[in-house]
Amino acid sequence: MFAPVYLDHNATTPADAAVVDAMLPWLSLQFGNPSSRHEYGRAARRAIDHARRQVAAAVGAQPGEIVFTSGGSEANNLLIKGAAACFKPGILAVGASEHPCVIKPAEQIARRGWTLHRLAVDSEGRIDMDAFAAVMALKPKIVSVMLANNETGVLQEIELLAAMARRAGALFHSDAVQAVGKVAVDFRQLNAAGVQALTLSAHKFGGPKGAAALVMDKRVDLEALIAGGGHERGLRSGTENVAAIVGFGVACELAVQRCAEVAPRLLALRERLEERLLKLGAIVFGRAAERLPNTVFFAFPELDGETVVGQLDRAGYAIASGAACSSANPEPSHVLRAMGVGPDLARGALRVSFGSGNTPEQVNGFLDALQTTVARLRQLTAMAV
Repeated sequence: MFAPVYLDHNATTPADAAVVDAMLPWLSLQFGNPSSRHEYGRAARRAIDHARRQVAAAVGAQPGEIVFTSGGSEANNLLIKGAAACFKPGILAVGASEHPCVIKPAEQIARRGWTLHRLAVDSEGRIDMDAFAAVMALKPKIVSVMLANNETGVLQEIELLAAMARRAGALFHSDAVQAVGKVAVDFRQLNAAGVQALTLSAHKFGGPKGAAALVMDKRVDLEALIAGGGHERGLRSGTENVAAIVGFGVACELAVQRCAEVAPRLLALRERLEERLLKLGAIVFGRAAERLPNTVFFAFPELDGETVVGQLDRAGYAIASGAACSSANPEPSHVLRAMGVGPDLARGALRVSFGSGNTPEQVNGFLDALQTTVARLRQLTAMAV
């Protein structure tokens, strides 16, 4: 079976073998409903409680601060919509380069009487501090800025931003979906600075799809999006996906254990890739900013990103032309547009995101295939002029 080299780990990661092994019993013999009072149910409840402790420990939180959801998108929607429901309409501020699952619910809230401010970023993708301070002076009620961008990998100064938001009296949330397993994430430290809620998602670091969490200061009031049996402290009703939650817990443990060893290897791959990309004439976005060690977002002027992705896929390399969650959208990356990148260059954007299984040999092979592809497409472009 033909299997392209996988270089798209920001979209999703392969489930770790230990994660799969931990999940399997909960897909067969251990089938109890965690709300049931008999031993089948009690066993499932114990498994969820154990996973909750694992997730909490991985990010320096308390188990009671973990609210399990079906994904990062649900967790972000729960925070934004749930918090807005507990306030009178006011100002909601989100980063201009946020994931759509933050921007879209913010736009929905804006249609219900809230005032939406998109926090400007500079040409490297970092929040513009002067613009941020100006918005904080307006006393927003809710602020959401992601810790690590899913396209560029750019890291934000979350503690500084959260402290400014706290002085303004705002609830501050950060989407940390891309960060766990690649950089250290400590909710206690972030919470002390002013971060009151954090979003995590299992499938971004070797866990299963369908399991995520909102890590939340217990003092935050939210209205549930899904009402019913009162699961997850009444914040997320519905019978829990026990197998996925168990896998989430194991993935968290493994990600934290391996981060110190994996991150330098990912950074070495990133540097190897970028060195040759620049020689090939690529533009690397966010290169001057602090970034995730595994992510490179780049473009070749005058080349279409989707075309390059298709050619590389046939050559045996799987990369992305943007965020997987918005791959059906033909418009240029909103992240790059927020950074001031023109639409023509933005349409050429390509993302490589490494995982722990990638090797220097794979990077070299990818670069050779990319060089051949770019040369061929440039020749075709020149002939068409």
